[in-house]
Order: sequence, then C-alpha cells, then structure tokens
Amino acid sequence: MMTRRSRSHPELLLLFVLVLLSPSRLAAQGSAGTGARIEPRYIIDMPTAGILASGTYAIDARFYGNGGLLVGFTAGLFGRLDIGISYGGTGLLGSEGPVMNETPGFVIKGRLLEESVVAPAVPGFVIKGRLLEESVVAPAVALGFDSQGYDGYIKEMSRYVVKSPGFFGVVSKNYDLLGYLSIHGGVNYSLERADGDQDVNFFAGAEKSLFSFASLVAEYNLGMNDSNQGASGKGRGYLNAALNVSPGKGLTIGLFVKDILQNGRAGEGVTRTIKIEFVTPF
Repeated sequence: MMTRRSRSHPELLLLFVLVLLSPSRLAAQGSAGTGARIEPRYIIDMPTAGILASGTYAIDARFYGNGGLLVGFTAGLFGRLDIGISYGGTGLLGSEGPVMNETPGFVIKGRLLEESVVAPAVPGFVIKGRLLEESVVAPAVALGFDSQGYDGYIKEMSRYVVKSPGFFGVVSKNYDLLGYLSIHGGVNYSLERADGDQDVNFFAGAEKSLFSFASLVAEYNLGMNDSNQGASGKGRGYLNAALNVSPGKGLTIGLFVKDILQNGRAGEGVTRTIKIEFVTPF
C-alpha cells in the first residue's frame, strides 16, 4: 500500500458549503488531506500509482463544460488491481441535446489489449495494477491502460478534447512535509492517433495536504502526443490545478481549474470541472 499521505464561481460556494455542513470534516476519511484513508487514483486527469483497497469500489462523477457529465465505476481487487468503466457525454445538463462520448473499442485477451474499430457510445475502460509497493526509499510503481479521455469528444477528429492516457506507467512517492507531499510522474501512449500525432507522452504532478480534510494538487501533462499541426494542442502542454476536500467518510469533492496555459485550440481557455468521488466496501 502506498503510504500517505468576471464570472461567478458556484463551484467554490458548493465546496465551501459542503465543508461547513460536514460534522466529520476534521476526521475526514476520503482521499484528501492528512486524514485520508483512500489512495488517490488520479492526479487530476492523469493516473497515480494509487490503488483501491481490496473489496472496495469507487463511484466517480465529473461535471464539466457544455453540460458535460462523466460517470465511472471502479473496483479494487487483491489490493493490487483496479478495473473500471466510465461513460458520459456533453449536453446532458442544460437545454442542449445530448452528445454521447465515442471511444475506440478494445478487446481483452489475457493480458493484451487489442484495438478494434471505432464504435459509437462505448464506455471507457481502465485497468491498473501495482507492480511495486512504496518503501522508505523507493516509490510505488503501477502499469495500466485507460481509454477514457476528458472534456468531451471531438467526433471529426476521433478523439477526446484531452486524450485518454492509453497505456501508461507511473511512479508515486509520499513525503512527510508539514503534513503530506505526494509526487507523481509517468509516461503514456494514447491510442487516439487519428489526428496524426502518435508520440509518447510524459506527465507529472504533486499533491500537498492543507488540513486533515483538504489538499492542493498541480498537474502538468506535456501534451507531446497533442502538438503537431493536425492535433488540438498548441504545444504548451496542459497545466491543471485542483482543490480536493473530503467532507466525510469515503467522500471527496474536487474543484479542477484546467488548461491554465490555454493549450487547447478549441478556444475555451481556462475551464472548471467538479469531481465527486465516493469509495465504500462492497
């Protein structure tokens, strides 16, 4: 186990109210703060080496721009393996018509993942296994595959706005520093390649606990697989930040501020996302 550890802004108000109303906030047991009892599985968009405890499951929901909603379910097996699915789309909230995500389909054969034809309305799939546990001197190491991208699907480019990680390897290490400081770094190869950018990509991130129930997070996805002329990125990479709060047992709420460098060509600039995570035993 990893050791641990000019517009209105309704998201900030939501987080503030939830924290104030929580009677257990000073003994929170979500995945944020020094009181965390759940390993964070993602920095923001990119994975960590964190794994769910054996016999537990997570339900995640992301609310993002253009009425977007992404819901996921992940199960922890053997204390070393996560398996999950996710599904969503834009226009699910508000008055616009819904547009469901499309994603490449994959076939699992033993330990191999084979790409199949692009199919509409296919759930995202994630499998992650931890190879090495964290020790005093060495980080935790995990390998996996994740077909879920973020912030909507660009149908004409056969990709998500933020590409899915695809195949990835990641290391995570935690330090005692006025609470906890967690460092993550990894490499990934996305199978969203229809835009012609097929490069290997790198990412890194850090999480610093603030109180027993809150953490600040920063993530930098270099976007090396999203930087050529036909791709969506401008070559600056994706810089994201988050405030995560655990107002109760198993519950974590995150406010994400994404694409701070305004790397995306879609012209949306900096965007905001709310994520709700709930982890509980079967």
